[in-house]
Amino acid sequence: MPEVKILEEVCKGCGLCCDNVCPENILILIPDRINSNGYHPAMVTDMKKCTGCGYCFKVCPEPAIEIYK
Repeated sequence: MPEVKILEEVCKGCGLCCDNVCPENILILIPDRINSNGYHPAMVTDMKKCTGCGYCFKVCPEPAIEIYK
């Protein structure tokens, strides 16, 4: 089963990975969490639905997403 890891301290909360990129629509910006840089980081809402397609990784402008298969 694939696993997506969001590096919260690297994420700048741009939301590109959340904007209709994921075919399973399982990425959101965490509204009640702010990282040390002042950004709302992204998170995966249901890892079981992840297909490991890598689209989120490809659109991320920072090295904030890692995918393990």
